[in-house]
Amino acid sequence: MHRFHLSPEHCRSDQLRLDGREAHHALHVLRLKPGERVTVLDGAGGEFLCDVETAAKNSLTLAVKEKQSTPAPPCAITLLVAIPKGKLIEGIIQKAVELGAQRIVPLLTERVVTQLDDDGAESKREKWQTVAIEAIKQCGATWLPKVETPQTISEFLARGEAIELALVGSLQTERRPPRAWIQEFEQQHGRLPRSAAAWIGPEGDFTLAELLAIEASGARPITLGRLTLRVETAAVYCLSFLNYELQS
Repeated sequence: MHRFHLSPEHCRSDQLRLDGREAHHALHVLRLKPGERVTVLDGAGGEFLCDVETAAKNSLTLAVKEKQSTPAPPCAITLLVAIPKGKLIEGIIQKAVELGAQRIVPLLTERVVTQLDDDGAESKREKWQTVAIEAIKQCGATWLPKVETPQTISEFLARGEAIELALVGSLQTERRPPRAWIQEFEQQHGRLPRSAAAWIGPEGDFTLAELLAIEASGARPITLGRLTLRVETAAVYCLSFLNYELQS
């Protein structure tokens, strides 16, 4: 069944309307006709089973036949990842959606080649958010992760966010397997964390100064095995582990 995305404020009635990109895809790529059934995702847990009611030149009207709501995942997972070269970040975002991340924060670290001004950073954010939207339509995720504007490590840490369990992939300091930190948290609190984060550095790793700043904020250094992983592999590794341990 074909899936589309509408923001929650546009999903409040029993009749929905597709415009813009979504309508173009439905009309000119899929060539949907009245009577065909589709699914609309609002990215906030809502899933709407709809029938195409009318198809105009640039829009479709959908009649909602069934509504379902999926609770938010038990743990809000944030991926903080250094921006790799080329378009690899788009693949990372797609996998982050599939693996249950609530938020993706692209990082401008000292060893990241990409340089962006304010306009460029916002343009990238909008593009990458669209990648996330396309990913929930592909995999059927009912919760849409937020892609934040690219920022430095110090800019993110200055916000002082309270994340219950933050893990940082490290090649430089004393490290433990990620499960050891989860078990320690569970022993101390009698429950699993409700928020978690995975910090993934660039090719060549975080600098020592960056790593020390991340650890000073409370992040626990972890090993990802004996091999040196590419950025995209490390991101998938960490998200897969956190999704399995904290979301299932």
